[in-house]
Amino acid sequence: MGLRRLTAAIHPRLAVVLHDLAMVWLAWTAVNWLRYSFEANPPSAWQLAPDTAIVLLVQGTVLWWTGLYKGLWRFASLPDLWNIVRAAILGAIAVAVALFLYDRLDLVPRSVLALYPAILAVLLGTPRLAYRYWKDSRFELLARVPARRMLVLGAGRTGEALLRELAHDARYRPVGVLDDNAALRGARVHGVPVLGTLERLPQLARESAAEMLLIAIPSATTTQMRRIVELCEETGVPFRTVPRLQDVVAGRMGFSQLKEVAIEDLLGRDPVSLDWAAMRAGFSGQRVLITGGGGSIGAELCRQVARLGVESLAILELSEFNLYRIEQELRREFPDLLVDAVLGDCGDAAACERVFARARPQVVLHAAAFKHVPLLQNQVREAFRNNVLGTQTVAQAADRHGVGCFVLISTDKAVNPSSVMGACKRVAEIFCQNFAAQSATRFVTVRFGNVLDSAGSVVPLFREQIRNGGPVTVTHPEMSRYFMTIPEACQLILQAGVLGKGGEVFALDMGEPVKIRYLAEQMIRLAGKVPERDVAIVYTGLRPGEKLFEELFHDHENYRATEHAKIFLARPRSVSWELLTAQLRQAAQSVRDYDEDALRACLTSLLPDFSWRDEADSADIVPIARHVEGA
Repeated sequence: MGLRRLTAAIHPRLAVVLHDLAMVWLAWTAVNWLRYSFEANPPSAWQLAPDTAIVLLVQGTVLWWTGLYKGLWRFASLPDLWNIVRAAILGAIAVAVALFLYDRLDLVPRSVLALYPAILAVLLGTPRLAYRYWKDSRFELLARVPARRMLVLGAGRTGEALLRELAHDARYRPVGVLDDNAALRGARVHGVPVLGTLERLPQLARESAAEMLLIAIPSATTTQMRRIVELCEETGVPFRTVPRLQDVVAGRMGFSQLKEVAIEDLLGRDPVSLDWAAMRAGFSGQRVLITGGGGSIGAELCRQVARLGVESLAILELSEFNLYRIEQELRREFPDLLVDAVLGDCGDAAACERVFARARPQVVLHAAAFKHVPLLQNQVREAFRNNVLGTQTVAQAADRHGVGCFVLISTDKAVNPSSVMGACKRVAEIFCQNFAAQSATRFVTVRFGNVLDSAGSVVPLFREQIRNGGPVTVTHPEMSRYFMTIPEACQLILQAGVLGKGGEVFALDMGEPVKIRYLAEQMIRLAGKVPERDVAIVYTGLRPGEKLFEELFHDHENYRATEHAKIFLARPRSVSWELLTAQLRQAAQSVRDYDEDALRACLTSLLPDFSWRDEADSADIVPIARHVEGA
C-alpha cells in the first residue's frame, strides 16, 4: 500500500491535521523567538520543549473541537477564516490555562500569549486562501481550454449564488454583471463588476467580448423574460437561464442548474398566488383517486398531491405505458406513498366500482378524457363515450361511495363549443354542475386553456418540425390561444378542490392570448434559427372544429372574483335534472347501438346552440367577451 493510500486509511484529513499542527509549532516557536531575541540568555529549545508539547496538544484539540477540519480548502471563505480566528483565540486561552497549571507560566511571557493567536491565524488562513486561489485561478497551467467569458444578467441573490458557483469552475470567467438597479452601478459582486442595465446588453456584450449570457432572474415575469430574450437574441451570443421559481420550489431543479430558455419561460403565465396552506390541509392525509393519471395533466397531479402528503393515491389509466411510467416515478420519488396503479377504462362501470371499493377515495380528480379536436371531429361515439359517459360513470361511483370532493377537469373549448370534443366536455360540465344538487359529494369543475408541452399539443409538433428542418405548419396567421404551464394548471385544479362548495365552474384569468404564429417564431429562434430564413412557416387553413379564438366563459356565465385575484367563478347554468338524465340515457343507448346519427341528434338536444361543422370554416370565430357581475 502506497503512502497516500495509507494516509487516507488512517484519516482523510490527516494531511490537513499535520499541516495545522506544524503551523501551531511554527507560530509558538516564532513568537518565542521574537520575544527572547532581545535577551542575552534566552531559554534553550530543550527548556521550551515541554511547553511546546502542551501547546500542540491543547491547540490541536481546540482546532478539532471548533470544526476546523469539516471545511474544504477548495471552498475556503470568510466563515472559514472567522472560524480560524475563533479557534486561535480560544486555543490561546486554553494554552494559557494549561501552562499555568503546569508551571505557573514560568517561561511564558505575557506578550507571547498575546501575539500567538494573531500569528497562528495568519499561518492557518494564508495557505487555505492560497490553495483556493490556485484552484480557482483562470490561468491554471493544466487547463485544456481557455475560460469562456460570461455575462450574468441579474445581481440579486440568484445572480450572486451563480457567480459564487462559477468561481469554482475554471472553464468559465464572469466578466460582468447587468442589473436594472441603478444603485448597483459600479459595484462588484464576488469581484465581478456591475457594468450597467439590461437595456445596454447588446452594447456591453460586444464591449466585454462575452461568449455566453446567463440569465439569473428566476422571478422575472413572462413579459420581462420576453424582453430579456429579445435583447439576448440581438447580441447573437448563446444564452442560458436558471430554472423558474416553481421548478425550484417543486424540487425539480436547483438555481445553479443552467438550462436553455424554454418556450414555457416566454409564454407561460406569471405565477398565481395560491393558498398552499389550504391545499395542504385539504389533501394531506387524504385518499385520492386520479383518473387519466398517466397523461400530461394527470401525471403532474399525481406528483403534486404526493408532495402535499396524501395518505394513498390510486391511479386509473387506460394507457399501459403511461401507467407504468408514472407508477415507477412515484415509487422512486415517494417511497412511503401507498400507490395503487390500475389499468382500466373510466367508462367501464365494473372497473370503476372495483377501484372505488378498493381505494375508498375521499377526493377524485377526473383527468381522463380524449382531447384532440380534429381527430375527434369524426369520432363522435368515442368522444361521447369517454368524455361524457366516462365522466358520468366515475361521478356516480363517487356519489355511491361517499367521496367528499369530485373535480372535473374541463377546457376552454367547452365554451360556445364548435367541435365534438368541446361539445362533449360541455355536456360533462352540465352533468357535474347539476349532479351536485343531487349528491352529498362536492362536484367542482375547473376550466383552463391550452397547456404548454402537453401530449398532443402544438409545442411537441413544432419542436419536431423544427428539428427536421421545417416547415412549421400553422393553421391560420391570426389563430390565438390562452396558454399555461402544466404545473400551473394542476395547481389550479387542486386549489379548486378546496375552494369549491359544489356545482361551481372555476377558471383562471389567463392573461392575454398568444398568437400561434408568435409561438412558432419563438420556438424557431430558441432553436438557434431564423424564421423564414432557416425554417419556413406554412399556413394550412383551419381544421374541422377549430376556432380562431377561444374564451373561458359563456355569455350567460357571468363570472365573479374569488378570494384569489386571478381565479374566477362562473355562474352555473341549471337544467331540468329529469330531462338531462333522460337525454343521457338515450345517448348511452345510441353509443351501445353504435348509431352515430342518433348520437348526433342526442348531442344536439343536449346543446341546442351547438352547430355541427364537419368541414373547416374560416368564419368560425368566437369573440372573447367577458361579462362581470355588476358591470
